[in-house]
Amino acid sequence: MGVEVRPATGRWDDFASFMLPRKPGGAGCVCMAYRNSSLDMPGRIAHMRELCSGEPGPGVLAYVDGEAAGWCSVAPKSTYRALVRSRTIPHVRDEGAWSVVCFVVRVGFRRRGLLHQLLEGAVGHAHAMGAGVLEGYPVDTGGGRVDQASGYLGTVPLFEAHGFSRVCETAGKIGGKSRWLMRRELP
Repeated sequence: MGVEVRPATGRWDDFASFMLPRKPGGAGCVCMAYRNSSLDMPGRIAHMRELCSGEPGPGVLAYVDGEAAGWCSVAPKSTYRALVRSRTIPHVRDEGAWSVVCFVVRVGFRRRGLLHQLLEGAVGHAHAMGAGVLEGYPVDTGGGRVDQASGYLGTVPLFEAHGFSRVCETAGKIGGKSRWLMRRELP
């Protein structure tokens, strides 16, 4: 299995191939929940298309043997309105920080370790764009499993495996489990 992770910049069609609702008029996040959830579906699509058209882009895509298979939203924290205004995610020395807020792996490509490759690709992309620190807000599994609906945030063990450290527990919960603010300094 050949896996490559690339910035989403200039790759709108690949992003859209699995991140847009399949049915006309369908609902979905289109990875806008943290950016601007007040937009209607055409507005969400237009906003993401615009973000994919220039640097730094909205995230990274994983390709398995050339096919778009996964997504990780990674961008400057200041571009995520929900994080800037959050009452549950603390702001700790986050001036200029970048954030990882979402993972999606396409059906048919799950359980292949793509989250690890997506997170490492997100780290590389943030570093290449000049980020000095990267944050994530994953769920603490407590050693157990996390349901798929909560897994989009990633898990504490995933982030720890890629050099992130726990900073503090957030006031946020998902699936009844705690979320942590985790950080990785980038050289």
